[in-house]
Amino acid sequence: MRKTLLFTLSLFLIFMGGCSQQEDASATDQKELEKMTIMLDWYPNAVHSYLYAAQEKGYFEDEGLDIEIKFPANPTDPINLSAAGKIDLGISYQPDVITARINEGIQVKSVAAIVRSPLNHVVFPEDSPIRSPKDLEGKKVGYPGIPLNEALLETMVKGDGGDPDKVKMIDVGFDLGSSIVSERTDAVIGAFINHEVPVLAHEGYQTRHFNPVEYGVPDFYELVLVTNDETWNEKEENIRAFWNAAARGYKFMKENPEEALQILMKNQDEANFPLIGEVEKASLEVLLPKMDSEDQEFGSQSSESWQETMDWLEETRLIEKKIEPEELFVDITG
Repeated sequence: MRKTLLFTLSLFLIFMGGCSQQEDASATDQKELEKMTIMLDWYPNAVHSYLYAAQEKGYFEDEGLDIEIKFPANPTDPINLSAAGKIDLGISYQPDVITARINEGIQVKSVAAIVRSPLNHVVFPEDSPIRSPKDLEGKKVGYPGIPLNEALLETMVKGDGGDPDKVKMIDVGFDLGSSIVSERTDAVIGAFINHEVPVLAHEGYQTRHFNPVEYGVPDFYELVLVTNDETWNEKEENIRAFWNAAARGYKFMKENPEEALQILMKNQDEANFPLIGEVEKASLEVLLPKMDSEDQEFGSQSSESWQETMDWLEETRLIEKKIEPEELFVDITG
């Protein structure tokens, strides 16, 4: 009887020890997930679907990461908070990275290109007599008060043989779509063809638009992933792991757009930026061809793009000097 009790007790201790080891292993696995934060350029929308797909499918966990996705209070937060080390990564704009680094000495750099060409176009009603940027002479063009938009319009009108001084620019804030509909302006710049254009179409207003690249503006990266120099030096391995997971999320989004959009809709910020499924579907159709190509994989960057964009920013007086393009980016896919 005593031997039976001892044997039973031994089995119980072995079992409990095994459970304890499993719990310890589980706790260890949990500890191994490195926490990282990324701040979007705005509230969740179609361009962020790949991130939410990566999160939903466990791709970040596969890379040993626990990712927190944050939203900005204003458009400059991703750069400023990345520079201050308060977030690990942010989504911003290629021209903004250049002006922040050169004009303000903010030590940020791009680690990946997310959207490879401009989404910011000149937008106007479909039945407008405007046929090219030169026709904007004598017209009212609304914009969100951002100097980059002034530079874009100046280059486009000049590139089409017009005089930008004859265009009346009106600061309408971000009421871009409504300023066209109300006829407060004849056209707007600062409107994105993956957002304002499908929103207006959903509301029954058809538009046309001019691509700045066709009128002298360099084919700059609309959205890039940024970090600061110190974070890159300290967390390069984790940032590369993040991008591995993000690239898997992009592949899933590209192959399964409807499911990716369903995941996005579950993660929308309904209180601040409610999404319309039809609009986001149209947005993703615009975005996918601009996020990679046959010879340029998702995330890749080139020195030529950074140089051309920097040259243009100097020509339009948005920066006063230039630096080596390699100071502005790292090609994480290389």
